[in-house]
Amino acid sequence: MNTTQYLAEILKELEGAPDFIDGDEAENLVNSILESKKIFVAGAGRSGLMAKSFAMRMMHMGLDAYVIGETVTPNFEPEDLLIVASGSGETKSLVSIAEKAKSIGGTIAAVTIKPESTIGKLASITVQMPGAPKDQSAGQSGTIQPMGSLFEQTLLLFFDSIILRVMEKKGQDSKTMFGRHANLE
Repeated sequence: MNTTQYLAEILKELEGAPDFIDGDEAENLVNSILESKKIFVAGAGRSGLMAKSFAMRMMHMGLDAYVIGETVTPNFEPEDLLIVASGSGETKSLVSIAEKAKSIGGTIAAVTIKPESTIGKLASITVQMPGAPKDQSAGQSGTIQPMGSLFEQTLLLFFDSIILRVMEKKGQDSKTMFGRHANLE
């Protein structure tokens, strides 16, 4: 296959993602975002980058959204939400963060391939995503892509979909959000 044929195959994989994601689980996450005092995101590697982009868009909506591990991240409190993006649900640093958030009494949401994972079990909200873990140890991966690529791509699109739903519920549009975009560059 050439490069554009691979692109077409990747897009076919992504086209099936909405059928895999439970709409009620997604709506639970939307409602939790709207009900929380502050929203924190955590992820490692490429999943972490997708989570950071999600936090940025939430900030553009005027929500108090933060990335775990950044120097300007405030303390986590019982009224807060932690959204953990982890394909495996077993990344040790993320398990530790989720355990700490649970001990504080906040809400944990896991966006993962494996809701039965350690992080999935700690979470009160789970959204199962399509994809294969990085090692693709589960045998049939359902993807031509290496490692966790399908999960990570779906994660970005899913988070953008969550943004659209929150915008709708808050009565916001792109113009409102652009007013909060960085302007010192």
